[in-house]
Amino acid sequence: MQYNFLDKINFPSDIRKFKKNELDNISNELRHKTIETVAKTGGHLGAGLGVIELTIALHYIFNTPRDKLIWDVGHQAYPHKILTGRKNKIETLRKKNGLYGFVRRSESEYDPFGTAHSSTSISAGLGIKIAKDINKDNANVVCVIGDGALSAGLAYEALNNAGAMNKRLIVILNDNKMSIDQPVGAMSSYLTKLLSSRSYSSIRGIIKSLSKNLHQGLSNTLSKAEEYSKGFITGGTMFEELGFYYLGPIDGHNFDHLIPVLENIRDNEIDKPIFLHCITKKGKGYKPAEESIDKFHGVNKFNVLTGQSISKSNQKSYSQIFGETLSKLAEEDEKVVAVTAAMASGTGLDSFSKEFPSKFFDVGIAEQHAVTMCAGLATEGYKPFAAIYSTFLQRAYDQIIHDVALQKLPVRFAIDRAGQVGADGPTHAGSFDIAYLNSIPNFIIMAPSSQNELIRIINTSLYIDDRPSAFRYPRGLGTFKDNENDSTTVEIGKGIVIKEGNEVAIINLGTRLDTCIDAIEILKEHNIYPTLVDARFAKPIDTNLIDLILDSHKYILTIEEGSIGGFASSVLNYTHNIRLKPTNSIIKNLFFPDKFIEHDTPEGQYKEIGMDSKSIAVQIINFFDKKVLSLNQINHKV
Repeated sequence: MQYNFLDKINFPSDIRKFKKNELDNISNELRHKTIETVAKTGGHLGAGLGVIELTIALHYIFNTPRDKLIWDVGHQAYPHKILTGRKNKIETLRKKNGLYGFVRRSESEYDPFGTAHSSTSISAGLGIKIAKDINKDNANVVCVIGDGALSAGLAYEALNNAGAMNKRLIVILNDNKMSIDQPVGAMSSYLTKLLSSRSYSSIRGIIKSLSKNLHQGLSNTLSKAEEYSKGFITGGTMFEELGFYYLGPIDGHNFDHLIPVLENIRDNEIDKPIFLHCITKKGKGYKPAEESIDKFHGVNKFNVLTGQSISKSNQKSYSQIFGETLSKLAEEDEKVVAVTAAMASGTGLDSFSKEFPSKFFDVGIAEQHAVTMCAGLATEGYKPFAAIYSTFLQRAYDQIIHDVALQKLPVRFAIDRAGQVGADGPTHAGSFDIAYLNSIPNFIIMAPSSQNELIRIINTSLYIDDRPSAFRYPRGLGTFKDNENDSTTVEIGKGIVIKEGNEVAIINLGTRLDTCIDAIEILKEHNIYPTLVDARFAKPIDTNLIDLILDSHKYILTIEEGSIGGFASSVLNYTHNIRLKPTNSIIKNLFFPDKFIEHDTPEGQYKEIGMDSKSIAVQIINFFDKKVLSLNQINHKV
């Protein structure tokens, strides 16, 4: 497609050269460019399409990058990237060494604060605004937050503090719910234009000034009438009570609504924080995305004409296996309940929610609340499964310790997206859960090596009634053997020997087991035949099996899909601090390095980490000083 307008735009200053009546043309081209890009790269589509007009309007009215524009989460930031000097690189989105899939400060001066987790924008914006005020810099600070992100406690803490400090912070609510009771249209737009104007602000000030000279009762009545009549019309009473000057709701896709209101906000010296409520439609302008919001929130590569994925697989993901297994348990046990934090489909619980609506609870973006609610459910004899991504569970660390572990409550944590996650990069990687849970007393931590093992471990967790437990599994597809559809439980704290060998032992925790098997095939060519162990448990570790390995093997390599402080740390602690018998075994540990791994394919990330089959083989060969020092000297194909 030829972009007659977008081709002339490299930076927001170029947008400002166009007339207001040309902005619709820009939005049409920007929407097409966004769809075209994500179809090739995959990523978050619906949110970006919903803010096309808002993105253009903000850059058109505000003097970015001097005025600071902070996007919450960053799902919606692709159009912003296209307009801010990254248009020619946009097709590198989410690829190795390409543009990041969210917002990153190092990428552009138009990205004043890095995001990827939700609900941080208002807190960050307030901090930036305070700094600006100290420096006597009157630049505007604008935070754009979605209705989902606004449900998190962090956002309300920030709103409350901003209102109390009376800072002129601009908060824009991007409300993209499918149904809403608020009035949207010409009348609402007119009222918002009026309420944001200098004249209204002056009248309001006059009323408040006059009220001071009236009888106290009349004064109070007049002030309340003014405040609450506006709140009644616009729905903004709650935000007014928090100390904000509320405006809206307005149509976030209509430049005739957006431009005058944003101009009034920019030019009107309102001496308090401002809250603008915009109604948008997720997936706006692309029919498949409008009709399937969940599907087009995050997508793989797809056909633009049909909206169908071009990388479709009939194989089930770990998340699907979890959801199906939990549904079976719920059929058999009325005490089984599922809790998630705005990730029903992402955690595989969408089918569970339909089949057991009374036993399914989506608490929104509120991981802390989710964990403590599960603790409450557990006190009443229920069996809660908290399905939360590893990276998001970090937000609830205090609740895990204080509300769950200290009370030894049997909350079962289904930790999705464990390990590296590919194109979503370091903000979404499940790098730390083994380590941060490993340090907490009264915890059982499990890591299945395959989807079959996941089923067994889920069944096992059902019967852990005296303490909290967690099982972690990766994003995407896995190994499932139909002839091994075993739903029996596993013994707590017991690993298994997969392959007998000599001299060298590989103790693997998690889903790199198949990779270890491939490495062993490589090692056969070098006359090395390792023992392979599936540890299964990060806590408690199988000390009897470790003793056996230590007593019969000269070299030991542990492997886990997580950071330092996890399984390997427990093995070393047992070996050197608890085990009474000394060992002469040489132990190496393979875990995630002390750095954040940048976005790439999962395979590329694990190769960088040294957890691909060739790298594992090299690690073991170098035990023997056989002068195989690099991957290039390994030619075996696996």
